[in-house]
Amino acid sequence: MTELIFWLFIGVIFYTYIGYPLLTLFLSLFNNHPVHKKDIEPSVTFLITAYNEEKNISQKLDNTLSLDYPRDKLEIMVASDGSTDNTDEIVKSFSGRGVVLHRVEGRVGKTETQNQAVKTAIGEIIIFSDATTNYDRNAIRKIVRNYNDPTIGAVSGRYEYLNPTGASVGTGTVLFWKYENFIKSRQTRIKTITGCCGCIYSVRRRLYEPLPKEIISDLVEPLKIIEKGYRIAFEPEAIAYEVTEEKALEEFSMRVRVITRGMNGLAYVKDLLNPFRNKFVAFQLHSHKVLRWLIPFFLVLIFIANCMLLDQKLYQFLFIGQTVFYGAAFGGWYLEKIGKKHKILSLPLYFCVVNLASFRAFFNFILGRKMVTWETIRK
Repeated sequence: MTELIFWLFIGVIFYTYIGYPLLTLFLSLFNNHPVHKKDIEPSVTFLITAYNEEKNISQKLDNTLSLDYPRDKLEIMVASDGSTDNTDEIVKSFSGRGVVLHRVEGRVGKTETQNQAVKTAIGEIIIFSDATTNYDRNAIRKIVRNYNDPTIGAVSGRYEYLNPTGASVGTGTVLFWKYENFIKSRQTRIKTITGCCGCIYSVRRRLYEPLPKEIISDLVEPLKIIEKGYRIAFEPEAIAYEVTEEKALEEFSMRVRVITRGMNGLAYVKDLLNPFRNKFVAFQLHSHKVLRWLIPFFLVLIFIANCMLLDQKLYQFLFIGQTVFYGAAFGGWYLEKIGKKHKILSLPLYFCVVNLASFRAFFNFILGRKMVTWETIRK
């Protein structure tokens, strides 16, 4: 039984990280549902959600104003979630260039801030962005061309993470998002993706559904649109650039918040987890979300089972392998703490940070903790 537990959960982890991407690649070879793209120019509201972003908002607005899209069809709106610094004043200084400030009082969180801002938006398409990302010049055009296809209800762009300082956790983030982008490209080809990139995603305004404030919008808003019978497309040529976190603790804190909200989000749309009603969507959500969030528990069971099998040489070798891996992660964290970097240690460090975050988020979810607001990290 102990051996069965050990190899069963090894197999589950292998499937989650390697088997599922390979399976989506295989399925995409035989299932091609192309998006019928065409260069179109619908009216667009470019919605930037911000809280205390005085350091970044000016540069973000300069970047947005430089994007290649007709100005008479582009509304640029900053939704300020009760900012207490100079964010609002900086945004107001751009009013002569057509930038609109929508201030929300009371510090209500990103999702509720978006809910309130969308009510006043005038664009047919709403593009959601953050204050810390820069868009490629053609990003809006690349996004909206997908809406020529009437079956498309939402479109996600692509993250390109930059790691200018070579931070260990940043290296892991860069590699992780390359992996994620590959999976999204295959999912779109098969039929639909099930979640968007939070800093660059869009919806048809008429399909937007206000969500509870504790729900993560870039996962659940697309899922609600899927419930209405639409597809969600991934547009790899619409690129948003963002700088990675510098410290493992920063990445951990961010991941805890995102995963906690993601778990609450899936509970909110739990019917989509039913494989008898939503075959491909449920397959994605179980394989790419639920199993991934449960991996830290599988890792604990694997380690315990391994300890109980140390009378056999194979398991002695595997125990050493696990110990070296976790030791490498600790080494990466320690080197970061003393101001040094080591690329080889970046993957075990990132792997452990993400899974510790899932572990913490799971208990937040079970205990009913809501993570509604966020704090701006100063760099």
